[in-house]
Amino acid sequence: MERKEESSSSSSSSSVNRPDCIKCFDSLWFCYSPFHQMQQYYRLGVLDNCSGKWNALFDCFDLKRKRSSEAQEILEAREKMKPHIWSFRTREEASTYWRDLCGSDHEME
Repeated sequence: MERKEESSSSSSSSSVNRPDCIKCFDSLWFCYSPFHQMQQYYRLGVLDNCSGKWNALFDCFDLKRKRSSEAQEILEAREKMKPHIWSFRTREEASTYWRDLCGSDHEME
């Protein structure tokens, strides 16, 4: 009995960092719901083909069949490739960006 609990706890700790394919499936299921489709049609004027959700689901399946160490490396590499939420600019870069965005009528003080 104790061995069973130990093996189940060790297997759950290795799958903590792995993606949850149920969440991907739920997201795909919701994508085809009338609520989501009408919301997309109202906002964008087109229905959502849900291709991004399908890609996420197949990617999750692909990661699930890899060894945990290999999947962890892939997930860490993807995390490093994500751009930072903030883009830091120098004062000159910020003023150039501001002029390009708002035009010369809105000079910074």
